[in-house]
Amino acid sequence: MEIRPVIELRPVPFDHPDAVKLNDEVQAEYAVRYGDDGDETYLEPAHFAPPRGLYLLAYDEAGVPVASGGWRAQEANEENYRDGDAELKRMFVIEPVRGRGLARRILAALEEDARAAGRTRMVLETGTKQPEAVALYESSGYEPCEKFGFYRFHESSLCYAKKL
Repeated sequence: MEIRPVIELRPVPFDHPDAVKLNDEVQAEYAVRYGDDGDETYLEPAHFAPPRGLYLLAYDEAGVPVASGGWRAQEANEENYRDGDAELKRMFVIEPVRGRGLARRILAALEEDARAAGRTRMVLETGTKQPEAVALYESSGYEPCEKFGFYRFHESSLCYAKKL
């Protein structure tokens, strides 16, 4: 399959067929890396509906979806989120186009949107078996923070935050 340069980031609903396809791919990758069923964090399309969230897909010039990412609003709760948090979810780039800056481009767009929506901090959870994700986030100004979310008690969980 020939992958052409990405020319467009498009907001889509989390349950859009292209978003579902990429979500299935990232879940399969998580399952291989961690030897489980993938990320079990509860997500629903309404979590990513503006103005309290956004889900983006990157498409190449042929209209093929090649990357994804979204944010959803969080407030202080028993899972250690804080008021004003924007949680990054489902950052993923298909293997043939990795290393071309797509994740960085999506991340910047999501940060900008969350900031415009009044969010004050972007947070994310990744894992010890995702070194390329850790490298992206650390090089983008994210710093380790108190663990939060569904995996806050898991040893392999790594949590990061960045002030918006």
